[in-house]
Amino acid sequence: MNPRRTKIVATLGPATHTEEQIEAMILAGMNVARLNFSHGSAQEHMKRAKKIREMATRHKRHIAIMADLQGPKIRISRFKNGQITLKAGQNFILSNTHPPEKGDSQIVRIDYPELVTDCKPGDELLLDDGRVELEITKIQGQDVYTRVTVGGPLSNNKGINRKGGGLSAPSLTDKDREDIRVAAKIGVDYIAVSFPRYGSDIEQARQLARQAGSHAWIVAKIERAEAVIDDAALDDLINASDAVMVARGDLGVEVGDAELVGIQKKIILHARTLNKLVITATQMMESMVTSPMPTRAEVSDVANAVLDYTDAVMLSAESATGLYPIEAVKAMARVCLGAEKHPTSIKSGHRLGQTFSRCDETIALSAMYAANHFPGLKAIISLSESGHTPLIMSRIRSGIPIYCFTADVKTQNRVALFRGVYPVSFDCTKFSSATMRQAALDELKKHQVLHKGDWVILTKGDINPCQTGTNSMALVCVE
Repeated sequence: MNPRRTKIVATLGPATHTEEQIEAMILAGMNVARLNFSHGSAQEHMKRAKKIREMATRHKRHIAIMADLQGPKIRISRFKNGQITLKAGQNFILSNTHPPEKGDSQIVRIDYPELVTDCKPGDELLLDDGRVELEITKIQGQDVYTRVTVGGPLSNNKGINRKGGGLSAPSLTDKDREDIRVAAKIGVDYIAVSFPRYGSDIEQARQLARQAGSHAWIVAKIERAEAVIDDAALDDLINASDAVMVARGDLGVEVGDAELVGIQKKIILHARTLNKLVITATQMMESMVTSPMPTRAEVSDVANAVLDYTDAVMLSAESATGLYPIEAVKAMARVCLGAEKHPTSIKSGHRLGQTFSRCDETIALSAMYAANHFPGLKAIISLSESGHTPLIMSRIRSGIPIYCFTADVKTQNRVALFRGVYPVSFDCTKFSSATMRQAALDELKKHQVLHKGDWVILTKGDINPCQTGTNSMALVCVE
């Protein structure tokens, strides 16, 4: 069994599309495979998903698949020569009427007509993830006139952000709606929604997924300034979702680098408090796109997210298009294991002093309190059909591994993202109530997790252990 508690999300792409590469990613430590629907065709995503399932089955691993929707990325169009260079102080026009393939150093087409109504003179626009900055001087008809404040190279189809947020593009595009149907055909475990502003955006995505026959959990990517403007806005998105992603690329551009670290910590804290999963993403080991080793700063970045108790850390270009995708997964796994040795990883004040609203929640949190205070306890076994009880357990800081025993393949894959939770294929309908406990212990013995004299906490439903809510907890000594 894998001792690493923090999970790794790795993006598949041109660098990791073959059966051999995907197999190597799984063996290196990938827990969740991300399919980026901003690139590639539906057929390519389907082929990758098929290979993931085959390789996971071959190696008896549980790998979740996440479909990441493109969302309303607001972009410039194209330049005659593919790229220009802007100089600080010069004028530059963003136009709705300029020919889309005829951009030059003076003017370029924009693929977002609403820019002329969403902005006003004095606003700052950031292009190419903030590498180029423009200040709006005037808006005339269908053209936005700007002055370059930070220059640099600019190439085709680069994104546009408004500093402070406020662009009105809807969260789900027509492409996203079609991609949700594709994700349903693939049978993904998670669907990530890009640029949501409100909880209603997440509910709309969930409804479309259910209509397409998918029961995937919905991930809200936090990347708009409006989403973190105050606690109410942030909690609205978190409560509507099953998980959130700290999408630091566009978020960092909109709120500014100086604010990003504090906001990241806040999102992780709020998500865990509200019993939701949280993924920390973007440029975590960016240098490994071209280097076989991460920088010390990247090591610290990953480690700090682990110490903040994120459920997962994510690789993007590093594993999708980089030269060292397998090494990036191995490096991230190594850093996670190192950070988890820190004592802050096994202390928690989660929901102390609050009342609990559900029976299974009460058992889950009671089990974690016992686990963190009872010497000799080596594991927690949760018999769970949906994975909800181990989800609640995993919100508590602890060094005790949580094993989700379930026969449901969808649940096995889903909990692969939960921090400190390990799925175990186990059909409790094959056992009587008298023999089931020993069968569960024997399963962990097979994996060398338990030995004579170890203590285990086992939680289940006492009417039907597989199909009713968790309402009982037992403390068991291994014979």
